[in-house]
Amino acid sequence: MTFDKKNLTDNQLLDLYKRLLKPRLIEEKMLILIRQGKVSKWFSGIGQEAISVGVTAVLDNDEYILPMHRNLGVFTGRDIPLYRLFSQWQGKANGFTKGRDRSFHFGTQQYKIIGMISHLGPQLGVADGIALANKLKKNGKITAVFTGEGATSEGDFHEALNIASVWELPVMFVIENNGYGLSTPTNEQYRCENLADKGIGYGMESHIVDGNNILEVFNLLSELKASMIERPRPVLLEFKTFRMRGHEEASGTKYVPQELMDLWAIKDPVDNYRKFLVENGILSEEFDSALKTEIKKEIDEALAIANAEPEIEATYSGELDDVYKPYQHEAFEPSEEKENIRFIDAISASLRESMERHPESVIMGQDIADYGGAFKITDGFMAQFGKERVRNTPICESAIVSAGMGLSINGYKAIVEMQFADFVSTGFNPIVNLLAKSHYRWLEKADVVVRMPCGGGTQAGPFHSQTNEAWFTKTPGLKVVYPAFPYDAKGLLNTSINDPNPILFFEHKQLYRSIHQEVPKEYYTIPLGKAALLKEGNEVTIISFGAAVHWALDTLSKNTTISADLLDLRTLQPIDTEAIYASVKKTGRVIIYQEDSMFGGLASDISALIMENCFKYLDAPVKRVASLDSPIPFTKALEDQYLPKGRFEKELMELLAY
Repeated sequence: MTFDKKNLTDNQLLDLYKRLLKPRLIEEKMLILIRQGKVSKWFSGIGQEAISVGVTAVLDNDEYILPMHRNLGVFTGRDIPLYRLFSQWQGKANGFTKGRDRSFHFGTQQYKIIGMISHLGPQLGVADGIALANKLKKNGKITAVFTGEGATSEGDFHEALNIASVWELPVMFVIENNGYGLSTPTNEQYRCENLADKGIGYGMESHIVDGNNILEVFNLLSELKASMIERPRPVLLEFKTFRMRGHEEASGTKYVPQELMDLWAIKDPVDNYRKFLVENGILSEEFDSALKTEIKKEIDEALAIANAEPEIEATYSGELDDVYKPYQHEAFEPSEEKENIRFIDAISASLRESMERHPESVIMGQDIADYGGAFKITDGFMAQFGKERVRNTPICESAIVSAGMGLSINGYKAIVEMQFADFVSTGFNPIVNLLAKSHYRWLEKADVVVRMPCGGGTQAGPFHSQTNEAWFTKTPGLKVVYPAFPYDAKGLLNTSINDPNPILFFEHKQLYRSIHQEVPKEYYTIPLGKAALLKEGNEVTIISFGAAVHWALDTLSKNTTISADLLDLRTLQPIDTEAIYASVKKTGRVIIYQEDSMFGGLASDISALIMENCFKYLDAPVKRVASLDSPIPFTKALEDQYLPKGRFEKELMELLAY
């Protein structure tokens, strides 16, 4: 292994050695603790330290790094107190996740490190969002994100590279090619000669680097960083290296040929660099020995602190209070001056006013800039706010949602438009596994609103007509909003954009241009979690949301003798159980009316809540009316049969007659 120190001073060379040595000695201690049963799981980076150390040494402390399992050198390179790392690995309170996640599945704003989730791909899109925020701030900062050769097969990898290239984002995409994805060798994972070649297809500069040579890593990345500041752009870096331990300790390395292990043992990044420093008179044996003693003492002292720390005590409040970031609703009262506008106009007005109120907000979606969006909701926005803040995206929902998370991490508000709610399925993973869990896992907000044009009645067929709120109402950490009227749409969307938690905001397409209402001209908000009582009666409670509210109103207008409470939920998560229970206790009969298919829909949970909490007040069984348990069809006759509009009146009459 040849080392070229270029113009690095002896102190700089020794500093890199210290940075290499520390994670290696920690790992050696961890292997002992694993055998003693004092740590449950460990993903070793032995043999790969030069990559983590080199990247971290090049970046400034206020530049974000997004590491993975085997990047201990990132955490030690940012000088995180070791006792906090040991507490994290032992699931104690001084860690970063309060015992809720293990290993390196955490982030820390203090040290500008954003950890992975087990679904590896989304962190690449998060890096895009962080870099986009840096670009908007014009602060000249670089972002580095790690991935393994196995994760380059994931769609998120390709989406993130494409976005970064199209938007010219200053991201270092770091691939640690260590030969195996768990036990699967590279020749069973991809057919290109080098992973760096994948950058070419995205118009991206790429490099192949000896990942075991700390000076090659440090020197190349130093040059690249200076160049990327001058000319912001993404760079793909394939670091050739090897994993000398198992995927994690329990898996072992029996699947690896011994000759391969022997070959890479000779290329050890720590041993070879130490030899270079000794041979060049930069490192003495005495200094090396003293340095190891000092680091080992630090490790032992940190372990003693972590070991002395008590185990976490489980409490319901401790867990539930952290699912969402606390948010105190800021009330803006509606003005007297009103205008009669459509539902779609109310959405557009909210977005415009929120963009004006929050200059740190960005709207992203397909065709939303010049074209104004598929429904023309953002028509004219680009002229007012500029293309930097009203961004057309490639067709890659997953990475765009992840980029929204990155924007939030770096101080922005992200508003993501799904062209149709159905398309959210390709962005499902980062919503339910990244946005929803970030605050619970390490108290990081996910200030992202995902707008969801949804619903049937327009003969758009199975891929443009779903109302899929139940995919998200059951996911802790998400808020779900579903207005039925222009007034509510504007006020609730304003609140959703203010709220720092991830919110799915459903907008029924059939209501866009069919429903008009007097709506205040000025900015106002409506608190989440409060249902609206549209009609009052004493015979029956009708609970609904979205377009079904209007269908219920139509039924009541034809049956004027029915005395009903009509409750429009407006917010599905959190749900207004207080309003539900109060109405049910008053009327003794309840029917829940939803557009979604029956089984597993929100009506099922509402029914269960009523049975558990209001059973003694009921005079009849709880009824649910919903669409058929089939995909939503295209032809009008089939769609009409699918939707519950034709069945509701009969079910309501049967309930009243019970």
